[in-house]
Amino acid sequence: MIKISLLTGEMIFTVLWLLIRWTIWIQQKKIVWKREAFLLLMYINLAILIRFVFYPFFTVNGQVQPLIINMKSIQPLRVNPIPLVNILDYDIKREATINIIGNISMFIPTGIIMPILYKRLDCFWKVLFAGAGLSFVIEMIQLLFPGSVTDIDDLILNTAGAAIGYGIYKLVCCFRGKA
Repeated sequence: MIKISLLTGEMIFTVLWLLIRWTIWIQQKKIVWKREAFLLLMYINLAILIRFVFYPFFTVNGQVQPLIINMKSIQPLRVNPIPLVNILDYDIKREATINIIGNISMFIPTGIIMPILYKRLDCFWKVLFAGAGLSFVIEMIQLLFPGSVTDIDDLILNTAGAAIGYGIYKLVCCFRGKA
């Protein structure tokens, strides 16, 4: 069993991010600082996603509990492929509301940042599929962690968040005259 604290997890992510960026800088032989600023926003977005997706939402004595990796307890896989089953299964309405709003709001920045960073993501459907793809990857990674549930509801809500983010991006573009 391996326990990874939030700080350690974020440090691992940061080192991987910097190694990837360093490799790209060497290959391109230049740094485009404006793009790096937007990539920094994506880094922050992904760091926040890591916090709320892989680490327990609630703290114990003010501390975020560690991520636990235990290969012996991965089986059975906890997968919910049926939409709306878990969303409607909460005993407390507040918890359901937090889950719905949290899953949507976590991906709103993704829907805003993606079309800025990647010019090929130039329409609603492309951003929608990219957001769904990122959410799908996260859901598949969650299969490795005991206590996590891979849930179609999360995929749907995350994708809706990316779509809302893209809508915000397009509204800002319209007001700036770049629609």
